[in-house]
Amino acid sequence: QVQLAESGGGLVQAGGSLRLSCAASGRTFDSYNMGWFRQAPGKEREFVSAISWDGGNTAYADSVKGRFTISRDNAKNTVALQMNSLKPEDTAIYYCAAALIGSTLTTQRHYRYWGQGTQVTVSS
Repeated sequence: QVQLAESGGGLVQAGGSLRLSCAASGRTFDSYNMGWFRQAPGKEREFVSAISWDGGNTAYADSVKGRFTISRDNAKNTVALQMNSLKPEDTAIYYCAAALIGSTLTTQRHYRYWGQGTQVTVSS
């Protein structure tokens, strides 16, 4: 089992940057693909970005491609999401999630473990 804890959310002006971090418990972090999802008020949770267990593959939603960068450090059991050029429409609760190796990076139902989320608010 994996427990996930996000940090790094906050309030930022449009055009600014934030770096989200997700710390995972357990000794098998490198057995999981890791993803970031977000949920805006009144909307369904959506895929943002994901990275394979070894960091060799990444995926991004079209809406964040070129602005967000995902990375992981298996030695520290962490995954990060660097968010640049933030827009008001990026405002949401951001969730870190873990899926077993072999899962499809972009498929939300493949993610078995979820963090509590961290709020990101981008003002115009």
